[in-house]
This record gives sequence, C-alpha cells and structure tokens, in this order.
Amino acid sequence: MFASLRFIWNATRGHRLRPWRSEYLKWRIETYSGKKAELLQSKDVLSFLWTEKWHLLRFLKWTNEMDDYKKLSSPKR
Repeated sequence: MFASLRFIWNATRGHRLRPWRSEYLKWRIETYSGKKAELLQSKDVLSFLWTEKWHLLRFLKWTNEMDDYKKLSSPKR
C-alpha cells in the first residue's frame, strides 16, 4: 500500500491538488490511451481515471507487489 501511495505522491508532484495539470500524468495517459497530452483537459483526465479505475487499481497493486519483492530480494545488513 505504501508503494502505491508513494507512486501517486511522486506522479502528482507540483500538482497534488490539481492532478490533471501534471505533465507526467498527461504523458502517461497519452501513452496508454493515445489521446494527445497537450489537448487533455481536466474533464478528460477525470473521465479517463473513472473509466480505467480498475486497471489503475490493478497497476497500483502491482507496484506494491514489486516493492515487496524488492524488499525480499535485497540483502540484509
């Protein structure tokens, strides 16, 4: 869960109260959906988040699993 929150926190850096202004998120939406990032407006970003919510939640779950895997595979000091 912490890895998921950390990803969201980092992905919205500088735009945490208005994530639709984040160039990083716009770029990610462009590469995923094919919609042009420079044409995305707040309603487009929010609509994308709503329609793809299950895929996004699955991605955040995966980031958490990878974080757990990284912790298991790193050598203890």
